[in-house]
Amino acid sequence: MAEIDHCCSTQLIDGEGEFNVVGLDNFIRTTKLTNCGLSYAVLAIMGPQSSGKSTLLNHLFQTNFREMDAFRGRSQTTKGIWIANCVGIDPFTVAMDLEGTDGRERGEDDTTFEKQSALFALAIADIVLINMWCHDIGREQAANKPLLKTVFQVMMRLFSPRKTTLLFVVRDKTKTPLEYLEPILSEDIQKIWNAVSKPESHKDTPLSEFFNVEVTALSSFEEKEDLFKEQVAQLRQRFFNSISPGGLAGDRQGVVPAAGFSFSAQQIWRVIKENKDLDLPAHKVMVATVRCEEIANEKLHHLSSNEDWLALEEAVQCGPVSGFGRRLSSILETYFSGYDIETFYFDHGVRNAKRKQLESKSLDFVHPAYLNLLGHFRFKALEDFKSRLEQMLNIGEGFAASICTSTESCMLEFDQGYADAAIKQANWDASKVKEKLCRDINAHALSVQDAKLSELVVSYEKQLGQSLSEPVESLFDNAGRDTWASIRKLLTRETGIAVSEFSAAISSFELDQSTVEKMLQDLKDYARNVVEKKAREEAGKVLIRMKDRFSAVFSHDNDSMPRVWTGKEDIKTITKGARTASLSLLSVMVAIRLDGKPGEIENILFSSLMEGTVTAVSSVDRSITTSDPLASSSWEEVMVSPKSILITPVQCKSLWRQFKAETEYTVTQAISAQEAYKQSNNWLPPPWAIVAMVVLGFNEFMLLLSDVGSDGHPRAVSTWHSGWANLYLVEVSSHHHESSKATCRRGSRASN
Repeated sequence: MAEIDHCCSTQLIDGEGEFNVVGLDNFIRTTKLTNCGLSYAVLAIMGPQSSGKSTLLNHLFQTNFREMDAFRGRSQTTKGIWIANCVGIDPFTVAMDLEGTDGRERGEDDTTFEKQSALFALAIADIVLINMWCHDIGREQAANKPLLKTVFQVMMRLFSPRKTTLLFVVRDKTKTPLEYLEPILSEDIQKIWNAVSKPESHKDTPLSEFFNVEVTALSSFEEKEDLFKEQVAQLRQRFFNSISPGGLAGDRQGVVPAAGFSFSAQQIWRVIKENKDLDLPAHKVMVATVRCEEIANEKLHHLSSNEDWLALEEAVQCGPVSGFGRRLSSILETYFSGYDIETFYFDHGVRNAKRKQLESKSLDFVHPAYLNLLGHFRFKALEDFKSRLEQMLNIGEGFAASICTSTESCMLEFDQGYADAAIKQANWDASKVKEKLCRDINAHALSVQDAKLSELVVSYEKQLGQSLSEPVESLFDNAGRDTWASIRKLLTRETGIAVSEFSAAISSFELDQSTVEKMLQDLKDYARNVVEKKAREEAGKVLIRMKDRFSAVFSHDNDSMPRVWTGKEDIKTITKGARTASLSLLSVMVAIRLDGKPGEIENILFSSLMEGTVTAVSSVDRSITTSDPLASSSWEEVMVSPKSILITPVQCKSLWRQFKAETEYTVTQAISAQEAYKQSNNWLPPPWAIVAMVVLGFNEFMLLLSDVGSDGHPRAVSTWHSGWANLYLVEVSSHHHESSKATCRRGSRASN
């Protein structure tokens, strides 16, 4: 009884045609049918009601199907379709006990379930046992004829043959030998086959294309029980290795893997109940499709909750993970191989298609972690690049060489990380991440390069500023005819030095020739701008410098000694010389002349301002005539670029006027100093005053000599002294008045 309990008898379809899904799933789970793959067989038994079908199955396969109690009368025992595990049979075999045909309970006209169950058995079973009475063989209206006709008719509704084995079990065998019964039975079967209407595609198809026909006979169970059991034991042996070549179902076709048996049975019954044509090959693909997809989804769900994967994913969130590719490959392989095992027996095309979908979904699921890991590798490689580059530059390595070495090192590091992260199930392309790393490296390198070059440029610009600014200012202090030539020489020398040193400094950057040339030209332009800026600054102070120049020349002699105005100096000449020197300074500051072009500015200024050329002004409209070369806002006539002009002709004229006005007082003071010097050295009166004094003072002199006062002194002496003093004061006062008038006139002439 222990073995019988293992059969797990279950009603698959009840008498009303309801499919027992829960019962079937429990049967499959209990018997572990899903582990069988294709190594299992399904057999069904059909036949007239109360013909001993259940009894035969119970003795053949140690099942426990309900049997009819003969003492209580003959009636329907099996309702619907029942299944059970054939105990002790290898391979795993499922026995299917169908409700008997031709039962009075359903009536003569209610053959719907009969046909449905027959079609279901043919679609599911590899071996169909047809239970029939021996005494019905050869009878035209025997009970086997309607049954066979039903079997053949429903078989025509299948899309293609499954090569089902029809095993006719002749019950209650008589004394007639089996070899005599077989031809009669075969002939009857062929007549039925020929009489059944067939579709056009199978009009000429022989019976052997659809069925393997086998015949066996058993003695009466009631009359010869021992013999019956002996014959059943012999028949049982034929079900061992039934699916192997040469077995009862050795050439079966369209087998559904055990993992899809439940779904397949449900779908077949649904199609049969809906009275639709059953396309078994399409059904096989459909079952494979559904089951493979279910298995794939199950594997994907398990992957998403796998502890190893969750730990790996969490670790990747924090930073690089060593052995990522190996660990992830192992996790994925576990589920992919599990899928392969569970779907091995399903349709090859469907199985592979669903596996690809599983791979795609699984790889899509884990790919973000992979990208996150590559992001960590990229970030680390970039940081290492920055660190290595800074270290190499600090120890004096060339910039381009440092960039190359640092780049190779960090790219190698990234490639190693990428190789470690690769999984064998996918050939993920890391080129975009690598390109991003290259862009980041190039951007940082360019940033550092710009910073370093900027530092160099600033340094050399500062050097040029220091080497040019003060010397140029000094040259402008002593401006003369050769000032711009000296400035050009200074600019050329200092620029050459700076350009040479700068070119050597940037050689380690390995810049392209056009960039080097541009940077050198920019440095040259900067040097020129320093000079031009200084020139513009000095041009703004030209009036002060002109006055300082005038004062220096006017107030000092050729030996640079301060002048002492003794009256012997030619103030007019000195004034002209001082103004000439000031005008020469103005001519230097009028325009920037770094190109060395000869100009006529100095000549124009001297001819216009020193030689008396004046602007002619109309008394009517006060307009400036064209005879004045300084009546213009540019020096176009002397080939000076507008950008080089520091002081326009009109401004020169205005400055000169202001200069003369502000220096005239100095000239006046000099003239006054001369006159004062002369007066301080000239104490005798003029000759005519001496003659007048002699003539007019003779009588007083004589009187003085003859007249002596009471004190013993001549009284004429005091009188003479008084007269002489008065005369002298009158004369000196008159002479000083005339002298002042003359001084004013001479100063006015000198200033002009």
